[in-house]
Amino acid sequence: MKIVVTGSLGHISKPLTQELVQKGHSVTVISRKAERTKAIETLGAQAAIGTMEDVGFLTTAFNGADVVYVMEALAYGSFFDKNLDVIEANTQMGLNYKQAIDQSGVKQVVHLSSIGAHTNKGTGILKFHYNVENILKELPDNVAIKFMRPVGFYYNMYQYIQSIKMQGAIIQNYGGDEKEPWVSPLDIAAVIAEEIELPFEGRKIRYIASDEVSPNEIAGTLGEAIGKPDLKWFVISDEQMLNSMIASGMNPQTANGFVEMNAARRGRVLYEDYYKNRPVLGKVKLTDFAKEFASVFNQE
Repeated sequence: MKIVVTGSLGHISKPLTQELVQKGHSVTVISRKAERTKAIETLGAQAAIGTMEDVGFLTTAFNGADVVYVMEALAYGSFFDKNLDVIEANTQMGLNYKQAIDQSGVKQVVHLSSIGAHTNKGTGILKFHYNVENILKELPDNVAIKFMRPVGFYYNMYQYIQSIKMQGAIIQNYGGDEKEPWVSPLDIAAVIAEEIELPFEGRKIRYIASDEVSPNEIAGTLGEAIGKPDLKWFVISDEQMLNSMIASGMNPQTANGFVEMNAARRGRVLYEDYYKNRPVLGKVKLTDFAKEFASVFNQE
């Protein structure tokens, strides 16, 4: 098949591209950066250089594709841009995708959505996933769409490194012994590659997760990996978390979105639909990621 992959050579798109090429598909990878062209071609794919904000470029890139894989991704550092509404910017990207899919005539779409996309209430920064899913659902019925809803990414745990080094603990506005799902980008890529080769019909939702562990278990596992077996996870108030994020330079609106998202993890509110549609867990467990975490922790 002829497949277009957005997301450049990111955590998901790179292993996805590698797997699709290996399976004999013709893959075009969209990237904002021309300097990525050589690396994309080295994988056996073609590069299409342009932005998600350019509907004309997207339409041309999608033309003739059997399947397009679309995801929303803002430039690095966007969370600290005081003039950027992250939810609005990502929602606009969804509108651009809808227009390009419609104009190019693509009939099979895989969309990287997220946990929390089942509602627009109380999920904070994740609200744009709800928005984009509903925008894409406005496409004609003969456009088949698979909505992939991964849970929290393991690599988001890298944000814990600073507080571990400076305060000797993981500090968040939620915690405890209640298990929650986490996922590896490698397992996401594997599921997307699988779905691309399965029949497309109507609208499908699939959750993706690798492991289910509690905050306290995370502290224990990461602590063991970095030689701090007594590492603890401390819970602070939403207000304290918000003030800390704003003090670090984050856009206050974006910071508020993250605090609200974390608050939705308490009492498993964020995971209501996930547990109704619980997936088979992937291969990469927290103990596997902990080795990568230790490597990054020791380099910084």
